[in-house]
Amino acid sequence: MRKLAFLFTLLFSLGVLAQELNCTVTVIAQQTGNDNNVVFRNLEKQLNEFISNTQWTDKNYSLQERIDCNMVINVQEYNNDLFAATLQVSSSRPVYNSTYNTPVYNYNDKSFNFQYLEFQNLVYNPIQFESNLISVLAFHVYMILGMDADTFELNGGSEYFKQAQTIANYSQQLNGQGWKLEDGLQSRFALIDNLMSPTFKEFRTTMYEYHINGLDLMHEDTKKGKTKVTSVLEELQKIHRRRPNSFLMRVFFDAKSDEIMDILSGGPSVNITDSMDILNRIAPTYSQKWRNIKF
Repeated sequence: MRKLAFLFTLLFSLGVLAQELNCTVTVIAQQTGNDNNVVFRNLEKQLNEFISNTQWTDKNYSLQERIDCNMVINVQEYNNDLFAATLQVSSSRPVYNSTYNTPVYNYNDKSFNFQYLEFQNLVYNPIQFESNLISVLAFHVYMILGMDADTFELNGGSEYFKQAQTIANYSQQLNGQGWKLEDGLQSRFALIDNLMSPTFKEFRTTMYEYHINGLDLMHEDTKKGKTKVTSVLEELQKIHRRRPNSFLMRVFFDAKSDEIMDILSGGPSVNITDSMDILNRIAPTYSQKWRNIKF
């Protein structure tokens, strides 16, 4: 009886450890003209199980600590076991003492080609390439974990970003796009390379200050929290001066532009004239949103 109890406790503990994410994977295949094909439903089911059942960290996440995230795979072409797709990844985390979830990571991976055989065994190996399907999903899992950790502790996501970089490095053996320097300035390679570079160190400082000393303080002092949100934009301006139009700037504002627009438009009143100038300078592609700010 004791052995059975111990086995149950062990299995339960492993199950808790393995569930760092509340992740929903959705497969859309309308562009293939054959979206009713059962292979897409089986792929979706297997990927949800793969994300949920894989132990991504050695930490114990309580139910309240699990990270809410979504992965939407839009299959554009399907031929036998070859898939050409895009992948939209997003994650959020709760704001302290509120019912609001703030977006943290929002990335559109446009180069997601992979091979998949129905019911194949999906296994993640942290030090060895298995398939492009596994590598891309695992890469974004660690990006989600790293970005989330950076919002709670200064540079708290370093161990996860290092693993994402390891995945990127061993996946370069594949001909798939997105893993190499020559794949462009908005590839997975560029994303993790920039995040790990001292050239863009203010990005991670901003992620911490914006959330911990900005959003998380609004429950007790809204004006102080709002003022902090505006002040951290100056950190991003340092990156812009060093590297204008950097990819990380787009990554930040893809997640935060709507939220910043709402924060600056809402009360209480603070001086945001300088913030408006900074936003128009460092994120001009979102100028329509900045024009909608009421102050």
